[in-house]
Amino acid sequence: MDLINPSPVVHERRATRQRERVTNARGRELIDNIEVYEHVRDIKDPEHPYSLEQLNVVSEAAIDVDDEQGSVRVTFTPTVEHCSMATLIGLCIRVKLLRVLPTRFKARLGRVDIVLAPGSHDSEAAVNKQLGDKERVAAALENPNLLEMVNACIAGAAPA
Repeated sequence: MDLINPSPVVHERRATRQRERVTNARGRELIDNIEVYEHVRDIKDPEHPYSLEQLNVVSEAAIDVDDEQGSVRVTFTPTVEHCSMATLIGLCIRVKLLRVLPTRFKARLGRVDIVLAPGSHDSEAAVNKQLGDKERVAAALENPNLLEMVNACIAGAAPA
């Protein structure tokens, strides 16, 4: 199999940042970009044995969280502009967050947005449309082979 990016730049894994637990007036712990980043940083790239953090696909700075509104936006950057795995990577990020975030982030349509960084991909609009379409995401996850790949990436294992 030919690799899309045979020689990606691999960055060192950063130390886990200790975050201060902050609660709102009702005593509910608030979710911030650091916590979201901790959930997605170790997702494995579908093509390489490296994490999304090591490939600089995700970063704390590219995650926006509004806890009171129950919304998260993760902007990710593929390693190459023609990456055919961009939709799969975005799907892995979405599934991971839907599995770990509290209900308030999943209660309304579009509260978890996964998008490509502007100008980072040749098919940016098409990929963003796929990742933002609830029905397309659900249909993709009904495919057992695709779901197996997503689960392997989320678990941190190299996909088969």
